[in-house]
Amino acid sequence: MRVYNFAAGPSTLPVEVLEEAQRDFLDYNGTGMSITEMSHRSKPFMAVNDEAQALLRELMNIPDDYAVLFVQGGASQQFAAVPLNLMVNGKADYIVTGNFAGKAQEEATKYGDAAIAASSKDKNFTYIPDMKNVKFRDGIDYVHITSNNTIYGTRYTALPETAAPLVSDMSSNILSEVVDVKKFGLIYAGAQKNVAPAGVTIVIVKRALLGRHKAFCPTMLRYDIQDKNNSLYNTPPCFSIYMAMLVLRRLKKLGGVKAMQEVNEYKAKLLYDCIDSSSLYKNYVNKADRSLMNVPFVTGSEELDAKFVKEAAEHGLVSLKGHRLVGGMRASIYNAMPVEGVKALVEFMKKFELENK
Repeated sequence: MRVYNFAAGPSTLPVEVLEEAQRDFLDYNGTGMSITEMSHRSKPFMAVNDEAQALLRELMNIPDDYAVLFVQGGASQQFAAVPLNLMVNGKADYIVTGNFAGKAQEEATKYGDAAIAASSKDKNFTYIPDMKNVKFRDGIDYVHITSNNTIYGTRYTALPETAAPLVSDMSSNILSEVVDVKKFGLIYAGAQKNVAPAGVTIVIVKRALLGRHKAFCPTMLRYDIQDKNNSLYNTPPCFSIYMAMLVLRRLKKLGGVKAMQEVNEYKAKLLYDCIDSSSLYKNYVNKADRSLMNVPFVTGSEELDAKFVKEAAEHGLVSLKGHRLVGGMRASIYNAMPVEGVKALVEFMKKFELENK
């Protein structure tokens, strides 16, 4: 029996996608081979690669002057790839709103002057700084944000105004809500939360920014090389790209990103309403900045939190233990989490509260 998996990543995938992959696993599209066996330069796989890219362009309305890349190394590798490719003048400003935003800034300091323009560390990353009050330095190469904070459960609802290119780590909210790609110079996202199994990372970069890499930038991290080779410079994570194609097909069938955003807003409201109306559960995130994807909450007792996680698992609600930096519980309700899963969690939360007053 399948459970409702609230893991932050790798996370749940649509059942119909898993079933389709299962059917294809031994014989993909009549080739007599699994997608995991065929050459990345074969026509069947290149068709998969092209379709995944085309679907992403369509779903996110990505302009033609942007490259769409499928690379390896996870979003964490992009913490280095971004400054190596874009920090031509040696200066960039970072807004630090959580653990991964901090890691990105720290990594960038190895390659240049990566300053913190604003931070919400003073209140344990429970809010997003007011973008109207953030000032950026002159002569910077880019501004970096993390649009959704997986651990602390915050998200940007307004973007910083900057003359420099805006770079965003969208690992935990890509395709969950409509974004205007034209407002960004570069977007990157690890796939293992909303798109596919771990292995492939999406990079969407304005082509005018290509070719600015540092001389010592490793070949495998150069965006221009990946673009010229259609992400096939070396063997890519073939299975993850194939799974991304299936997920993107499904998202298109469901009505696209706008339709998914409406579902995600409904799911998040169900869960936040339960927390806000409770005398047991607390969510400390500024309400205006609450994430649609990651919902942390606590009971105020570590013992009771542990009991909640244990009993929830017994009811088929798994991976609810909060990150060690925050504690408590965290429900990650990405695109593939059905409404029924969120409703089941809410019902359990109400039951648990009644039994533990």
